[in-house]
Amino acid sequence: MIDFWVAAVVLLLITSALLAWPLRDARRGEASTRSAVNLSVYEERLALLREEHRAGRLDAAGWASAQAEAGQALLAEVDADTATVAVDHGGRRVGWAVVVLVPLAALALYLHFGALDRLRLSRELATPAATPAQMLDRLERTVQAQPDAPDALYLLARTYMAQNRAGEAVPLFERAAQLAGRPPELLGQWAQAKYFAAGRQWSGEVQALVDEALQGNPNEGTSLGLLGIAAFEGRHWAAAVGYWQRLQAGLAPTDPARAALQTGIDRARRELQASGEAEAPARTLRVRVELAPALAAKVSPSDAVFVFAKAVDGPRIPLAVKRLRVADLPASVSLSDADAMQPALKLSAFGDVQLMARVSRAGQPTQGEWIGVGVPVAGQPGTYTLIIDSPEH
Repeated sequence: MIDFWVAAVVLLLITSALLAWPLRDARRGEASTRSAVNLSVYEERLALLREEHRAGRLDAAGWASAQAEAGQALLAEVDADTATVAVDHGGRRVGWAVVVLVPLAALALYLHFGALDRLRLSRELATPAATPAQMLDRLERTVQAQPDAPDALYLLARTYMAQNRAGEAVPLFERAAQLAGRPPELLGQWAQAKYFAAGRQWSGEVQALVDEALQGNPNEGTSLGLLGIAAFEGRHWAAAVGYWQRLQAGLAPTDPARAALQTGIDRARRELQASGEAEAPARTLRVRVELAPALAAKVSPSDAVFVFAKAVDGPRIPLAVKRLRVADLPASVSLSDADAMQPALKLSAFGDVQLMARVSRAGQPTQGEWIGVGVPVAGQPGTYTLIIDSPEH
């Protein structure tokens, strides 16, 4: 910090010098100029009176009287100059006071409103922390100095979670999520902190955060892992297996977390077998797709038809999809885990689903011209019918 204070002192000295420069010789110069003018006027007046006296237009008495008047006028001017100098001297005192007080006021204002603490903290952060306690202290002071910095809030919250201080992490995750635009990853960790802060008790708030996170990212790892933990602790072994399998499917083959998840999956399966239950079987939905007669003249036989199933409460991405052509209609198709768009999002891992069929001239599964929407189904055996009959806006 020495370099900062040296620079600050130099700037204050320069400021003082600039303020003091106009006061340097102001009184002396002004007084000298005024005295010279008065003396010059006095001498010119005497010269004129002398010429009048020599020419005989001014007698001896008048000459003496005029000399006396000129001297009195000069003395009066000198008295006026003295008073003016006295007044100027008071103004100069005020000026010198400004020269001293302005830099001092600037220094006091900076010490009160400036960012000296942030400067000192930035210097500290430039060097690695020697201990975890020192790192935690730096993070806490960073959040205090920059309460609107999402990265600092997130790092401090993660540190609190690692120290089993979930209650203190919750408000930090909440603020970081709000500042960052509620990304799925932060929502998942916010939900996790709330779950552990409440003594591993599931709540509607935790469920809402998890739902929002998975809607934004169906593979959000923290949310899937948390759902698996909650299901396992609630002795819902099959659900725990399903959530952890979805999480495991989204991890890289070399990710060390896969082994830990597999341990949890194996344990849940053993508990499942001991309870006499069975894992959820692979799910298959049979769907008959038809085109409304009124649309026959409005579509082309080559137009693409997409038949898909979406989770009613879950990710937006379809869980299973198949592609046909208008020329194939009416047609019967089967949707199963084999038709999953992503390995981690299988039809058998979700409850109620919405069946839909879309006609798209451009061959885009996400947008088209005509659509048919069925009622939510729970996947009981049977055949479900979809009729494409409505324009898609």
